[in-house]
Amino acid sequence: MPADQPEWIIHALQALGLRVRDARIYANLTQEELAERAAIDRSTIQRIERGQSDAKFSHLLRIASVLGLTVQDLIP
Repeated sequence: MPADQPEWIIHALQALGLRVRDARIYANLTQEELAERAAIDRSTIQRIERGQSDAKFSHLLRIASVLGLTVQDLIP
């Protein structure tokens, strides 16, 4: 993620990552299981959960679908 991101974007990405992580844990899935079911690399899941990635919308759609949520549920 570029270092020149405004602070509010950094905080939003971190909040998104926490929501993904919390939902994954609530669903009793490991990062590996979520990645496999969503057809996304585990490293991508890891970066999203850490707030270190501008997640692609398609990734958010896949993650939300696996977790039984909507994208709106994940976005702070």
